[in-house]
Amino acid sequence: MGHTATQQAGSGGLTATEHRLANGLRVVLSEDHLTPVAAVCLWYDVGSRHEVKGRTGLAHLFEHLMFQGSASVPGNGHFELVQGAGGSLNGTTSFERTNYFETMPAHQLELALWLEADRMGSLLTSLDDEGMENQRDVVKNERRQRYDNVPYGTAFEKMTALSYPEGHPYHHTPIGSMADLDAASLEDARSFFRTYYAPNNAVLSVVGDIDPGQALAWVEKYFGTIPSHDGKQPPRDGSLPDVIGEELREELREDVPARALMSAYRLPQDGTREADAADLALTVLGGGESSRLHNRLVRRDRSAVAAGFGLLRLAGAPSLGWLDVKASGGVEVADIETAVDEELARFAADGPTPEEMERAQAQLEREWLDRLATVAGRADELCRYTVLFGDPQLALSAVGRVLDITADEVQAVAAARLRPDNRAVLAYEPTGAAEADAASDGNGNENEQEEAGQ
Repeated sequence: MGHTATQQAGSGGLTATEHRLANGLRVVLSEDHLTPVAAVCLWYDVGSRHEVKGRTGLAHLFEHLMFQGSASVPGNGHFELVQGAGGSLNGTTSFERTNYFETMPAHQLELALWLEADRMGSLLTSLDDEGMENQRDVVKNERRQRYDNVPYGTAFEKMTALSYPEGHPYHHTPIGSMADLDAASLEDARSFFRTYYAPNNAVLSVVGDIDPGQALAWVEKYFGTIPSHDGKQPPRDGSLPDVIGEELREELREDVPARALMSAYRLPQDGTREADAADLALTVLGGGESSRLHNRLVRRDRSAVAAGFGLLRLAGAPSLGWLDVKASGGVEVADIETAVDEELARFAADGPTPEEMERAQAQLEREWLDRLATVAGRADELCRYTVLFGDPQLALSAVGRVLDITADEVQAVAAARLRPDNRAVLAYEPTGAAEADAASDGNGNENEQEEAGQ
């Protein structure tokens, strides 16, 4: 079944149609003949929030196993076939989903659809101990490279553990712990696949230079015979009070290049007007070199070499407003924190100026246009809004909702949420040689980790 294309206001003429196969697979098609390429994006409704204590990192490990080979495409064949056809591909894991994607020359669309269907339908038959051990080692090495052995590498992991209480589904990050990765068994992986890698737990989007009728026929041909599975349990409740109620703080002495202040504020869940208002507030405060915090800390006071404030949008739990400031040499974290609190209090009291609102809305509109400008970005956005909010059309109208937010709403969410009793704080103090370097130049290394990829 399906419905006709709907052109959304502000979408630049882009349209999307939604269909559903008998086995439950949701399919979203968006036709665009501007360039002879097509994107295939497949979102599975499973991420680290579905994991349980003792088996963290399984969603991300399985993302890697999906590239280990399937019944018809052994070993590294998925990469070889896509790249040999002139395409590109990858996969990522987050708190709320696991996705896989290919961008192909338009005439190679059928190949990408067949490859995705083959591993959805047959990966279980090819999953063995050798492949499991191979990818376990890959993921453990990824953890070392991206988290454990880089400056500030474990900040995101520490911050989520502070921000979300023990037992909360977002308390741990997708990368998982070394101990849990070691403990994962082949049967754990097989059970995970049977539970979550089913067509009725997935959304497939196909965007670009396509014939929608032909694309849908290929989807039906390759995915239509894969059986559905009803064993999935809903994720645990991620709701929390609007405000933490106290400042949660961890002081860290590590081998990092500079003192740093990182704070996470509990903000409204994605998909709400309040989340859009929070996004605008953080953009005014810390979104780029024209922001208030950059002007205060980097340009005026010269107490920091970098200052940013951004929103990690989450649909199943409170979002996080992430503040990241790297100090200049000799400047104490406490001095930076005092300046930040002054700016937040002033913003809560007075709100944004008309010029700041216009600039912030234009910045978020440009970011939205950037995402929809490529077939791969549009395919991802269509999957996102279908999986998380049940409606792909929301992807095409998202900017209108941001432009509809008022300055009063932005001020209100800042006053209610950007407060000292609603944040988790990491304060970094360099040790050893790094401390001497920090005193001389204070150069830091930005390192954001929201999700782990193949």
